Amino acid sequence: MSSAVRDNVANHRFELERNGQLAFATYERRGSALVIRHVEAAISLRGTGAAGELMRGVAEIARSEGRTIKPLCGYAWAWIRRHKEYADLLN
Repeated sequence: MSSAVRDNVANHRFELERNGQLAFATYERRGSALVIRHVEAAISLRGTGAAGELMRGVAEIARSEGRTIKPLCGYAWAWIRRHKEYADLLN
């Protein structure tokens, strides 16, 4: 699991802080699936790879919990499709 990605349980989102800015993915744990509703990065983080690092951490968390990922967000869906090493997690 990526130690940089933290699970903010109270706000139902995974967070990655970089240079004081935040990238996050809102989620819901539904049965054995981790439903990713939305991924967002601060404007200053766009194009830096922060959202990808966040998604890698989310995927590792899902794997460590024995969950699949159901991406409702277009970015999350595209990221998983591009990273074949996580294709087994796609729900």
